[in-house]
Amino acid sequence: MKPIATEFTKFSLDALDQECSLEKDEYKNRLKDAQLRLLKAQLALRDINRAVIIVFEGPDAAGKGGAIRRISEKLDPRTCRVYSIVKPTPEEYAHHYMRRFWLRLPSYGQIGIFDRSWYGRVLVERVESFATTTEWKRAYDEINTFEKLLTDDGSIIIKIFLQITKDEQLRRFKKRQEDPYKHWKISDEDWRNREKWQQHIESAEDMFRRTSTPYAPWSVIPGNYKWFARVETLRILCERLEKEFNLQ
Repeated sequence: MKPIATEFTKFSLDALDQECSLEKDEYKNRLKDAQLRLLKAQLALRDINRAVIIVFEGPDAAGKGGAIRRISEKLDPRTCRVYSIVKPTPEEYAHHYMRRFWLRLPSYGQIGIFDRSWYGRVLVERVESFATTTEWKRAYDEINTFEKLLTDDGSIIIKIFLQITKDEQLRRFKKRQEDPYKHWKISDEDWRNREKWQQHIESAEDMFRRTSTPYAPWSVIPGNYKWFARVETLRILCERLEKEFNLQ
């Protein structure tokens, strides 16, 4: 199956849907192979002075958590950390918005996975007016500078945006609401965010244009089919790290 993810794209997923489904056996085989490749890359990482930073963004219910779980479940947990980024605490509000991310950056030889990230400043904070227009417009340069500092120091930044259609999001929301084991995943805020769907799309497209750089490009993955999105995410990670570490 040919790769689907692209570095910067608009959200026209309808034409891709037929290409993005996987049979269960193929999914399991590709997942197992990719997880082993990723583990080998992690073992290579621990012997060099570099860090890996993996950033996930995308709409609510796009499958970020499921993809992160498949990335981390076979890795050495001693050198891999997952950070779920939520609303800043009062203490964090008292500092520059980037400070809390600096404090969570992985050490050399380690992997840091961010379930949402510093891009909240130009996404949800922009749409919900939590940041002023001056603040979120200024953030593009701040973010690019931040990532350039890290990559110049040897860090590898891999940015994944999982995108689903609005109809698919609604289907997943309803499923979460009806399932007592998943009800905690849905909130009134999630429903309110749907009312500003187009504004979120526009802010994401601006983000790609302004922050998809040669040293830290965005990869956009269609996420309507969860199995496909997971193995495609792993493929991107493996290929990038194998290239960086000269692994065969």
